[in-house]
Parts: sequence; structure tokens; C-alpha cells
Amino acid sequence: MKTKLKLAPAYLIMMIVLLADQITKLIVRMNIELFDSVPVLANIFGDTFLFTHVNNTGAAFSLGFSSDVANRVFFIATTCLALIFIVYLLHQSTHRIQVVAFGLVMGGALGNLIDRIILGGVTDFINVDFPDFIMHRFPIFNIADSCIFIAVCLLIIDLFFIKTAPVAKAEPEAQGQNLQDIYTKEI
Repeated sequence: MKTKLKLAPAYLIMMIVLLADQITKLIVRMNIELFDSVPVLANIFGDTFLFTHVNNTGAAFSLGFSSDVANRVFFIATTCLALIFIVYLLHQSTHRIQVVAFGLVMGGALGNLIDRIILGGVTDFINVDFPDFIMHRFPIFNIADSCIFIAVCLLIIDLFFIKTAPVAKAEPEAQGQNLQDIYTKEI
């Protein structure tokens, strides 16, 4: 018999991610003008870490259609469908790592969905310098994007490294004996 996992932690994680995402985005929108940057610990890191306020109407890495309206409609619809599918997958979870990962994905997806619905695009602000051999700077992202990335990493770990538990062997009692009988016969 399959043991049913508790799914409440996924919804708790979702709420924590959603709140952290929306609060940090609100702080950025209130304190940093669009396209302005604020260095983070500049005396230690220089311009390696910046908070840069941008509004992304596309998907990851600003990919999308040439029309902001088309992007908005497409990504709102896609996110809604994806959330339905993620909730279905959550209810099919077989390990706690999946429950955590799906909670992170739901929180991140909802955080970006709220931005798209209310603002027409997603507020991104985490700007990190990247070694120049790949790209000049990593694309600007937010808390929601980070949580979705972490969730994907957890699901990859689950896929390749976590094995399903083997089916339990029959108990001695099912074979006509109980543990007390086995123990007393050996003494």
C-alpha cells in the first residue's frame, strides 16, 4: 500500500516564496527607479552584485514575442495551465523532495503571475556579474525565478539519485507466525 505524503508543506513553502517574492519586488519598485542600479556591498564586491530594477515582459532571459500584449496573454495563460499541472504532479508525489520542489515552483510561478496580471510584466532586480568567458552579466532575475531554478535542480536530483522504496516483504505474522513466537523459539 502506498503511503500518502503530506502536501501541506508544499502549500506553506508556496506561501513563503510568494510573500518573499512580492515583498522584495515591492521594495525594489518603491526604492529604485526603473533601469537604475544600486550596488550591494560595493566596498567588498564592487559591481559584482547589483539590485537593478527592470520590468521583464518576456519569459526567462527576456525571451518572448515582439508584442508586450501578446507576451502578457501568452505567459498568463501558460502559467495558469502550468500551475494546474504542477498541482496534479504534487498530488502524485512519491518523495518529500518532490513536495518541496513543487511548493517552490508554485510560489515562484504565482509570484511572477501576479506581476504579469497587475503590472503587465515581471519585476526583476537581482543583477550578478558573470565570468566573461560565457556572458558579460547574467540576466537579471528575482526571488521567484530563483525558487523555480532551485525546484528544477531538486527534481533533477530526485529523478537521477532518489530511488523509490522497495516493496515491503511479508511480515512473519502473514506466514503464520508472529514475532513473539519467533523470539521464544530461538531462546
